[in-house]
Amino acid sequence: MSAIKNFAGQTAIYGLSTVITRFLNFFLTPVYVGLYSPKVYGIFSVMYSWASMLNALLAFGMETTYFRYLNKYENDKQKVYNNTFFTVSLMALIFLLFTFLFVDDIAAWIQKGDVYDPDYARYIKYFMYILVADALAVIPFAKVRADGRPLRYSLIKFVNILTFIGLNLLFIFVFPLIIKEGWYGAEYILGWYREGWVGYVFISNLIASLITLLLLVPELLKLTFTYDIALVKEMFVYSLPVLIANISFIINENIDKIFLGQLLPSTISVQEVGIYAACCKIAVFLSIFINAFRLGAEPFFFSHAKDKNATQTYARIMNYFVIAVSLIFVLLVVNIELLKYFIKGKDAAEQALYWSGLRIVPILLFGYVSLGIYINLSIWYKLSDQTRYGLYISGIGAMLTIVLNIIFIPKYSYMASAWISLIAYTVMMVLSYFWGQKNYPIPYNLKKNISYLLASVCIVFIAFIVFERNLIIGNTLFIIFTCTLFFIERKELKAIFGTK
Repeated sequence: MSAIKNFAGQTAIYGLSTVITRFLNFFLTPVYVGLYSPKVYGIFSVMYSWASMLNALLAFGMETTYFRYLNKYENDKQKVYNNTFFTVSLMALIFLLFTFLFVDDIAAWIQKGDVYDPDYARYIKYFMYILVADALAVIPFAKVRADGRPLRYSLIKFVNILTFIGLNLLFIFVFPLIIKEGWYGAEYILGWYREGWVGYVFISNLIASLITLLLLVPELLKLTFTYDIALVKEMFVYSLPVLIANISFIINENIDKIFLGQLLPSTISVQEVGIYAACCKIAVFLSIFINAFRLGAEPFFFSHAKDKNATQTYARIMNYFVIAVSLIFVLLVVNIELLKYFIKGKDAAEQALYWSGLRIVPILLFGYVSLGIYINLSIWYKLSDQTRYGLYISGIGAMLTIVLNIIFIPKYSYMASAWISLIAYTVMMVLSYFWGQKNYPIPYNLKKNISYLLASVCIVFIAFIVFERNLIIGNTLFIIFTCTLFFIERKELKAIFGTK
């Protein structure tokens, strides 16, 4: 139980920092939807969707590879660090040189052949630099996690988000106020400032990414300029399926927004993307927990792989994970009438547009539940060096996402995207479980986990559909559900936290 207690402690630190940083970032959502129309917010969403996919490409699966090879080469960790970092750096350099040649072509393609707007080329350049800076930070961040330093990791992430938010507020509120009041510097700012320009969001992100890289200098200074070709080839064999699996996951997460922009009529496409993306922000609360779990779980699982009772530990962690995501799922849905004010538009008409998409939130949330369980399950193929299964599973999920979105988006718009996301993640979860049990058996308590998930779905249906999102009834059901789970799990919880 001490291992689980240690894991819970580190995950709590990652979780707290992730909650704080994501919540601060989420604070910008009402700012954006209040400032930008759904059409302009759609531009913002499309650009970040592409960035997410390219981030996975540039990382090349080397983060997971780094953790795995630290476990395999315990006496030569420096070599593992050097080779993973320089491999990612090389990928970033190639990407930067290649994209510079095609900036205008990429900008024209994103605009679907409409009247060319040179601002898109600027946006792409900003994102090129952001992506390279973020790629260079991947392995140093992994080293911080592997060294068991969640506080340092959290602090750097906290500085990143504070910088991003501070610059956003500077561009969106402070500069217009200086101009309006005629304060010192107003004439200079007026010479270049463009009120309501979405490009300032991307500039803020770039500066925050560069400051993050600067804070990681202590880790960067520990690099030595050695490159082991044989080791890199071995790493590539392991990481290539992880890369493709990561890209497939990002496709599942973001391609729907891109398809909405490309497959719907141009008169409504960007607006529909904006509505969908804004409502997805509510589901982000659950993804915060999943991300915090992943940050703590990946290095933990690898470092305890050789323990005698490793599989029992993994099964017990899954049990607590299912309890946590079930509770968060219910809590978010029963309080959707409060959370919707985070996506309040600047006037009644725009507010009605954004809120028209709220019906997709429970669907998206349960999709995240399935995704979180899949992430938990996926440790089996990483530990057994069978990463090709990650490729198969994520590839199937990506194909479902692509094919079904192409078929159903033209008729059902973002409602189709929400259901398809849930279907894809659920299929991935089921495939990973059955393949995992054949190749790397872990004694999960399947009946208990499924019971908790089904109970959460029933409560959500009752609260959201039957009682039409009534806050009092919904939260009463949540409290009953929480007390029931804690009563069932009371002995296990006492064992973990040492309660007599």
